[in-house]
Amino acid sequence: MEKLRPKKLGHLVLMVRDIHKSARFYTEVVGLTVSDWIGDQMVFLRAGQDHHDLALSQIPAGSPGMNDLPHYGRPGVEHFSYLVEDRAEIDRTVEVLKAHGVEIVRGIGKHGPGENLFLVFKDPDGNNVEVYCEMTQIPPGSEYEAKVWERNIDSFDQYRFKHFVVPPPQAVVDAKSGKS
Repeated sequence: MEKLRPKKLGHLVLMVRDIHKSARFYTEVVGLTVSDWIGDQMVFLRAGQDHHDLALSQIPAGSPGMNDLPHYGRPGVEHFSYLVEDRAEIDRTVEVLKAHGVEIVRGIGKHGPGENLFLVFKDPDGNNVEVYCEMTQIPPGSEYEAKVWERNIDSFDQYRFKHFVVPPPQAVVDAKSGKS
């Protein structure tokens, strides 16, 4: 049976209790650079040229535990990722995952911050694993300036679910339609 073809371990997204405190830690202590924010809910950080190799996501206030993806109500890993060659490889990945009976969680989409294509699926322990490609590169000396994206559908998926191979997360659909 076919296998996925990852090129390297990519970025990690962590759920955090206090995004501003964590952002200060990762910039002032660890030495990462802010690439972008989504409101005050997510921050994308880099050590090298990839737009992000670490992203932090604020745990929603009053979270009772796990709620609808892509947010969890506890600190820890939301997902980790592997770089793949291109969009054709992500399309092939969908078929490989289906052939193996692997649950696909979200995607194929295109994030706003980082501009990367994504597909997220579950491993046997329920961890979210993402394959991605085409991430924005920020070379040393670049005049790239961090921006603050609104927390909306365009920051989550610029394709607006047109290429999703599974139904989108309900929380994102509700946000798109203006529901609370």
